[in-house]
Amino acid sequence: MGLLEPQHILLIVLALLLFFGGKKIPELMRGLGKGMKEFKDAQNGEPSSNTTNTTNTTTHTDEKPKA
Repeated sequence: MGLLEPQHILLIVLALLLFFGGKKIPELMRGLGKGMKEFKDAQNGEPSSNTTNTTNTTTHTDEKPKA
């Protein structure tokens, strides 16, 4: 009797589906994948694409709203 048999995996997946809901699971998996990629990049010494030095500039106008 192994630790993770198919019945156990199915039970875990169903519990996660009930706990988080169907819409939240893809977001969680996407975040997990990004985290794993960043971890592997850090192990290899490669800079991640999220840490590049980019500056976002926005322009602000002092126009009054038209009533």
